[in-house]
Amino acid sequence: MKKYTIRKTRHRMKGEPSITDVTETLDGLIKYFGYTLEVGNSWNKKINMNPKTIKSFVINLQKSYEEQESECFNRTYVELITN
Repeated sequence: MKKYTIRKTRHRMKGEPSITDVTETLDGLIKYFGYTLEVGNSWNKKINMNPKTIKSFVINLQKSYEEQESECFNRTYVELITN
């Protein structure tokens, strides 16, 4: 199964941003970020908690963070890292 790398950049109020890379299959990424997808879906039912493609996963994960952090100035950003 193909593995993908997702980079999560979380900006802090002071100092350097926190960067986390997660490399896993699509199913593994859905499990790893499952809580974030669930919380996003609780605020916006259009967020798919079980996307079928990596592109759809990244879009839905980003939307989930935007729902969670809607009042925050410093937001979390996710991106697909190509190898």
